[in-house]
Order: sequence, then C-alpha cells, then structure tokens
Amino acid sequence: MIKSLVTGGAGFIGCHVVNHLIKMGHEVVVLDDLSGGSKNNINSQAIFINGSVEDEELVKDIFNTHKFTYVYHLAAYAAEGLSHYVRMHNYRSNLMGSASLINESINHDVKCFVFTSSIAVYGTNTLPMTESAVPQPGDPYGISKYAIELDLKAAYEMFGLNYVIFRPHNVYGEFQNIGDRYRNVIGIFMNQILNDRPLTIFGDGKQSRAFSYIDDVAPHIANAVNVPEAQNQIFNIGSDKVISINALAEIVIEVMGAESSIEYLEARNEVVHAYSDHTKLKHVFQIKDESEASLRKGLDRMAVWVKEQGAKETKIYTDLEISKKISSHWMRH
Repeated sequence: MIKSLVTGGAGFIGCHVVNHLIKMGHEVVVLDDLSGGSKNNINSQAIFINGSVEDEELVKDIFNTHKFTYVYHLAAYAAEGLSHYVRMHNYRSNLMGSASLINESINHDVKCFVFTSSIAVYGTNTLPMTESAVPQPGDPYGISKYAIELDLKAAYEMFGLNYVIFRPHNVYGEFQNIGDRYRNVIGIFMNQILNDRPLTIFGDGKQSRAFSYIDDVAPHIANAVNVPEAQNQIFNIGSDKVISINALAEIVIEVMGAESSIEYLEARNEVVHAYSDHTKLKHVFQIKDESEASLRKGLDRMAVWVKEQGAKETKIYTDLEISKKISSHWMRH
C-alpha cells in the first residue's frame, strides 16, 4: 500500500490533492492545524491529524507511526502581502516547519517529497517568468518558499531525497476560503458581493495576473510521483491566460449575477505584472493546451459553490509584528 502524508490537506489546494491521491489508491494521512482550512474539506477516507508542521515532536511521532512512501507539503502561512508584517510567524510556519518535514523524510527514506512553492519566488523577474530565471523574491513569503526550494536541492544532493517542486499562482475554485481578507482576490470579490459590499481593488486595477482553476493544478501535483522525468525538477503550474484585475472584477460580477460597484484603494507594495511560462510542465507532464478550463467556465463553477456556501465573516489578523505602512483597509471592521 502506498501511504502519503499531505500537510495542509484541509486547505484549498491540499484537499483537492488528497481527493486525487485517494482516487489513485493512496492511503492518505492529513496533517493540518485548521488555521486556514476546514475539517469539512477533508476526504472521509483520509486519516486526519490536527496539528502543525511547526510541532517538531508531533512530526517525528507521525513519521514513526506511519511508513510514508511520499510526502506532499502544502501547509503554509500563505498571505503573501501580509508576510511583511509577520516575519517571525511567516518563517516559523513556512521555513522551520518545512525543515522538520525534510529531516524526517530523509530519516525515514521517503521516496519523493512534493512541495508547493509559489510564483512569489520570482519577484519582479522578466515576463513571462521561466524556471531558468534566478529568483528574486520581494517579500518574506517568497523568500521562505525559495529557501525551502534550495534546502530540498541540498537534501537531494547530500542524502538522495528526491523532490518535485511546483510554483503555482493565483489558484481558485471550489473549497477556497473566501473569508480570508488577505489573500485570493477572486474569493475576496465573491464574498464582498455576497455581503453587498463594493469590490475593493488596490491601486488602479491595471495589475495583471493569470488565474488558475484548481482542476488544472491539483491533479498534476498528485500525479507528480508517477512522472520519472519530473523528479528533482521545478515546474511553473497554472494558467497562461493573462488578465487585469479590473477585467477580472467585471467577470466576477457577471458570474455572480450582481450589480456591484468597485472601490479603489491606495496601491500597496506588490509586483504589478506576474505570470509564468508553462512550457516545461506541458512537455514533461504531456499536457495539452486545450485541457485547461477557461477562466469564465472555472469562475462559473466556483460561483455556484460559493452561493451554496453563503457569505463568510472575515477576521482581522491581530498578531502583527509590524504595523507601519499597513493598509488601513486590512484593519477595517
């Protein structure tokens, strides 16, 4: 029996990866502290352990109890924009927690460590961003993700721990936490509509991104261990279709059947244009261009699910380490 550990398996991307692994015949153990995910997201066939990757003793105990073939590491503090204001929390959660998992994977002869990094490692690189570019992360979140990438490379070269690294970007779809006010703009927009509030956009809305439907991302992450050519490689993963935030807002309003207004806020410190090239992924994983769901189709599916779930309350993050230069909107009730 193939047994896989999925950290962050109660979260958005993680729960979809869990579902695909179970369909593939894996026995799955989910480790999640439910800080960003929901227990309701977890497949009933998975073994659930409520805890954090930061808990080194718990991680050791889990590896001693279960003989894992593979590790899928998706747990992370993932509010990129807020990471400037919570450096210690960001590095404890993302970097130190990952180091503990890598240690145990080496000690227990895990066959492959699959890691979800982020397009954030690129920073303000030349567009479209390619895997051959030298990362220049511009925030603590991206820095922590890149550090883990480098650590996995070192672990492979020293101990032979095989890995596959994915750099997803702007993933959306069913089971996303729309109540998180600090990340996932599509979820934020849809929740604002459900709460009869204007859609808020930082800056002029001309920033551009490529938004990736979950079903074009999660299956390939799950299947990575079955693609020999993918081992010890890094892959951008997501959509090639680039759109401005202004245009995205209009489509979201349409699919939600709303007549919402848009409120423009003071610009924040962020990369203006960010999208990546997926040639390498398509070649190695043999993905056809036409397999990708259109943005409108994916948003339609998400909108149906979001309306069924209803509006969510958004919580203000109160454990800031730095409060200088933070957007007043992020702290507004």
